[in-house]
Amino acid sequence: MGVALTRSAQWTAAGHGARTLETTPLNEAILEEIIMFVESFIYKHPQEANYVFVEPLEWKTNLDPPAFGSGYVVREIRLNPRTVKNDIELLKRFSGKEEQTVLESIEYTSDYEFSNGCRAPPWRQIQGEICYVLVKPHDGETLCVTCSKEGVFLNGGKTEDEGEINYERKGEIYKDLITLLREKSAIFSENMSKQEVGFNEEEQKKKDRPNEAPKEEVAASCKASAASCRSALEKNRINLGRSQLTKRLEPSLNWKTTIDAKENKSSLRDTQEEKHGGRLEKSRSSISPGRVQLIRKNAEKIEEIISESSSESEEDEEPPEHRQEANADLPSEYWQIQKLVKYLKGGNQTATVIALCSMKDFNLAQETCQLAIRDVGGLEVLINLLETDEVKCKIGSLKILKEISHNPQIRRNIVDLGGLPIMVNTLDSPHKSLKCLAAETIANVAKFRRARQAVRRHGGITKLVALLDCGQHSAEPTQSSLYETRDVEVARCGALALWSCSKSYANKEAIRKAGGIPLLARLLKTSHEDMLIPVVGTLQECASEENYRVAIKAERIIENLVKNLNSENEQLQEHCAMAIYQCAEDEETRDLVRLHGGLKPLASLLSNTGNKERLAAVTGAIWKCSISKENVTKFREYGAIETLVGLLTDQPEEVLVNVVGALGECCQEHENRVIIRKCGGIQPLVNLLIGVNRALLVNVTKAVGACAVEPESMMIIDRLDGVRLLWSLLKSPHPDVKASAAWALCPCIQNAKDAGEMVRSFVGGLELVVNLLKSDNKEVLASVCATITNIAKDQENLAVITDHGVVPLLSKLANTNNDKLRCHLAEAISRCCMWGRNRVAFGEHKAVAPLVRYLKSNDTNVHRATAQALYQLSEDADNCITMHENGAVKLLLDMVGSPDQDLQEAAAGCISNIRRLALATEKARYT
Repeated sequence: MGVALTRSAQWTAAGHGARTLETTPLNEAILEEIIMFVESFIYKHPQEANYVFVEPLEWKTNLDPPAFGSGYVVREIRLNPRTVKNDIELLKRFSGKEEQTVLESIEYTSDYEFSNGCRAPPWRQIQGEICYVLVKPHDGETLCVTCSKEGVFLNGGKTEDEGEINYERKGEIYKDLITLLREKSAIFSENMSKQEVGFNEEEQKKKDRPNEAPKEEVAASCKASAASCRSALEKNRINLGRSQLTKRLEPSLNWKTTIDAKENKSSLRDTQEEKHGGRLEKSRSSISPGRVQLIRKNAEKIEEIISESSSESEEDEEPPEHRQEANADLPSEYWQIQKLVKYLKGGNQTATVIALCSMKDFNLAQETCQLAIRDVGGLEVLINLLETDEVKCKIGSLKILKEISHNPQIRRNIVDLGGLPIMVNTLDSPHKSLKCLAAETIANVAKFRRARQAVRRHGGITKLVALLDCGQHSAEPTQSSLYETRDVEVARCGALALWSCSKSYANKEAIRKAGGIPLLARLLKTSHEDMLIPVVGTLQECASEENYRVAIKAERIIENLVKNLNSENEQLQEHCAMAIYQCAEDEETRDLVRLHGGLKPLASLLSNTGNKERLAAVTGAIWKCSISKENVTKFREYGAIETLVGLLTDQPEEVLVNVVGALGECCQEHENRVIIRKCGGIQPLVNLLIGVNRALLVNVTKAVGACAVEPESMMIIDRLDGVRLLWSLLKSPHPDVKASAAWALCPCIQNAKDAGEMVRSFVGGLELVVNLLKSDNKEVLASVCATITNIAKDQENLAVITDHGVVPLLSKLANTNNDKLRCHLAEAISRCCMWGRNRVAFGEHKAVAPLVRYLKSNDTNVHRATAQALYQLSEDADNCITMHENGAVKLLLDMVGSPDQDLQEAAAGCISNIRRLALATEKARYT
C-alpha cells in the first residue's frame, strides 16, 4: 500500500536534496484520505495503534484491487512504456489487409519518443498517459486509444479541423490494449485466438532476453528516464507567490521535435489563448500554485510545427535548464535584485517606479541578474505591471523585460505566463515609447514556434505591420532629422519584431496579407543601416515563399538589395546576399541582379573569408545566379571561378554546399571546366565525395559529373578513384543523392579510357545498378536507366546485367507517363536489345505496346529514343505484329519527315522491318 501511494503521489525533482511532495490537488486528496484514516484508526483500534514500527512492515497478500472499498485511495499502475511498446509492436506484426490478420493497422499518433519511452505530450505524461494509437479493426471504424499507466481506454479521437487529440476518456478502462480490442472487435477476438500461439511465442522471446543490454546502458537508460520524468513534471509547474530567497530555478523540459521539412507538415495546434490564469491580475492578488498548475495543464497543448522555412529550426529546441546550486556562492546582486522584487510586489506607485529604476541600474545582461528576477516571482509582477494604467510603470517594466528576454529560459517563461498577448495589446498604445519597447520585447521573445504562434493568434502581426507606416511617403527619406523622429524608431522596432516572427510560414502569409511588402519596400530606400538590417532580414526570411518572390519583383526590391551589397556593414551585406539567394530561383530575378550590377560586388565579397555567415550567403547568391549562362560569363570575367575553387578546402559545410553548387553550374561550359582543372579543383571535389552532408553530396556529384565530360579531367577523376566513390553513393539512403550519383556516372563511363573493364572492376556494382530499377523515385529510375544505357555499350557488361534480370525490370517501368523517364528508359531498352534474345524477352514481358504510346508525347527527345527502341525491337516478328496492332506505323510515318536525322532513320528502319514482315507473310500466304 505504501508503494502504491508513493507512486501515485506527485513529487518534486530529486536534483537537490531529498524529494518532497508537490502542492497539487492530487496530493492534497491523498493526504486528506491518509489523515482521515489515521485519525479514525486511533479510536477504532487503540491497541493496534500503540505499536511502534522501527521499519516499514512488508507482507504478501492475495487481495485484488476490487477488494478495497471506496474509502481507500488506490491507484494501481499496471502498465509502463516498455510493456505498451511491446504490445503495439507485436500487434503490428500480426496486422495487415489479409483476412487472417488480427487488425488492418495500428500506428502511433506521434513519431517522437521521449527518453522515458512515452510519446504523450509532457503535460499528459503527468496524468500517467504513455501514448496514443490509432487502431483500425477489420470490422469497424478507426479507434483512437489512450495507453496510460492505469490502463487503456478510448479517447475522444482526433478533431477534424486541426487533427488534435481529444484526451477526454470515453468509456471504461481496460487492463491492456489486447483486452480492449477483444471487447471492441469480434474479428480481432476470433483471429487473436487463432494467432494466440504465435503471439505468445513472440512475447516469450522478448521475456527470454531481458538482460541483453550491458549494465552500463541499463543504468544510463534508467537515469535518462528518471530525468525525463522529473523534467516533464516540473515543466508544468509555475509556483507563484514564492518569496523564499533560497528558491531554486524552475526546470524546463528539454523537448526536441524532429520533422522532414518537405514531407511532414504537421498541423498540431497550440492553444495558448486562454493563458490569463497563468499570470497575476491587476490587483496583484495571489493565486495558489496548485490552481495555476491545473490551469496550465488544461491550457497547454503541443506547439505548432507549421513552418516551411529552413530557418524555422533556429532556437526552437528547449535549452537545458541552468540551475543555481544550493550551496553556490551567488553574487550580492542576486540578493539585492530579489529584495527589489519584494518592493515591486508590495509597494505603491512611487515605490514601484523607484524599484524599477533601481533594478534597471543592474547589469541585466548577466544571467545571474536575469534569473534572480525570475526565481523570486519577478516575471509575474513585471507582466502584471503591463496591465496597469501607469505609463511610467509600463515603460520601466518593458525596459527590464526587453533586457532579460535575451535569455532563452526567460523567453519561455514569459510565454508561459501569458505575457505576449499583453505586449501585443500594448502596441495599440498612443505612447510611442511603449510601442517601441513592446515591439522590441516581442522581437526578443518570438524566437521559438510557440511564441511566434501566440503573436499571430492575438493579432500581433497586423499591429506590427501597421507600425511600419512611419508617415514618410517620399521616395527617398534622406533627412537625418526625419530618422531621429519617434515614428521612424517605431517602424524600426516593428521591423525587428516582424523579422523574428517571419520564421514561420503562417506568419509570412499573415505579413503579406496585412500589406507588409509595400511598406518594407518603402523602408528599404532609407540610408540608415539600423533600419535596413531588420527590413532586409524580414524580406530574406519571407523570400523563401513564391508569393513573396513575385511581390518582391513587382515592388522593384531587387535594385535596392543590390545597392546595399556595397554597404560597409557586413550584417547588411549578408542579409542582402541571402535575400538574393532566396529570390534568384527565378530567371527574371537573376537577370535583374545582373542588369543592376549585382554580380561584381558578389564576386568581390568572396575575397573576405573571415565572416563565415556572410560568406555562406554570398556563395549562395552566386550559386543561384550561376544558373543563368549570361551570369556565368560575367563571373568568369570577374575571376570568381578561381576564387570559388580556392574555397573548396577549410570551409564549413554551409559554405561548401554553395561553392560546389556554383561550380557545378559553371562546369556546364567548356571554358570553365578548363579553368577548374588548371586551378587544381578536381582533387578537392573528389575528396568531398566521402562526406555525409546530403546537400553537399548532391552538388558535388553534379560538379564531378560535369567535369568528367572533359577527357583530361576524367583521367584525374579516375586516378583519384572518383568513379568508385560515385558508385558507392548509389547505396545512399537518400534518393536525390542516388540520382545525382547515377547522372554523374554517365559521363564517367562515356569518357573513361577502358570503361567496360572499369565498370566490371567494381564488385557487385552491376547488380547494385540493376536493383535500383526497383526504386519508386522517378528521378532515380531515369538516372539509372541512363547509366544502364552507357553500361550496355560494352557487350560483356550487357551480358552480366541481362543475367541480373534487367529486361523484366525495364519492362515493368514501361507504363510510365513521365517523359524524362520515358526518354531514358527507351534508350536503355534500345541498348539492351543488342544481346541474345533480349528483343524477344521485351516482347514477352509486354514492353512493346506501352512504347508505341510514347510516340504520342510532345517531347522530341522521347520520339527519338522511342523510335530507336522500336527499330531494335522490330527485328523480332512478334514485336512487329504488336507494333502494327497498336498503330505504330501511322505515328512513325509522321516522324519520317522530322528534321531530326536520327529520328528519321529510326522511324524509317522500324517501318521497313514491319513492312518486310507483312510482305513475307503475304508471300507465304500465296505460295
